[in-house]
Amino acid sequence: MSFQDHFSSQAKTYAAARPTYPKALFRALADRCARHALAWDAGAGNGQASVALADHFARVVATEPSEAQIAAATPHPRVEYVRAAETAPLLPDASVDLVTVAQAVHWFDRSKFYAEVRRVLAPGGVVALWAYGLAGITPEIDAAVLRFYRGPIDRYWPPERSHIENGYRSIEFPFTELEFPQATMELNWTLEQFLAYLRSWSAVEKFRKERGFDPLVELRAELSPRWGDDARRISWPLLGRIGRIGTL
Repeated sequence: MSFQDHFSSQAKTYAAARPTYPKALFRALADRCARHALAWDAGAGNGQASVALADHFARVVATEPSEAQIAAATPHPRVEYVRAAETAPLLPDASVDLVTVAQAVHWFDRSKFYAEVRRVLAPGGVVALWAYGLAGITPEIDAAVLRFYRGPIDRYWPPERSHIENGYRSIEFPFTELEFPQATMELNWTLEQFLAYLRSWSAVEKFRKERGFDPLVELRAELSPRWGDDARRISWPLLGRIGRIGTL
């Protein structure tokens, strides 16, 4: 499989610490679809998007190449987890009403994936890709996190990370494009919960393995007096691409 696996080593951390996508996003995507029989969530990770899709589709096939991620995935009676990467051979031609990729298409062999999307999408079907970058908390905290992101861990990010920073505008998208729905993830987190999320970053894990110490210790010391003991509101705007095959 050509899918780049950057998260198996911290699959449990990823499942526990990553923010969840807003329900409004999935309602908006479902509203664009002509039918609601089958959704395919590619690069599903621990199934955050897959389970949310099950509120709107009778069946969800969630493909993920990492055995560790599937083992940490949330079970759901209408979600079927399958170990696969950019393709879904078990899905018949023209059978899928919605294809989604949450925070993962930048790791794909996209030519292979897009060919599979064209094969499986049913008439009236939709393909949607989205990602989120750095969180917004307060100007002081945001500046400290940005220094951390561009400083000690910068060289540990794979080059594909740049696609997230521009909301996937730099990747090819060979579909008739629709307007991506406005959506923002929002959570109230303590500092320790926020640091657990940062620990799920692949660059943080690579830094720790190569350098032998946790780069978040210094960041915690910097953030602690700015954060305080209470939970803070955190937001991540979602950016992405949505489209159909053919004309509108």
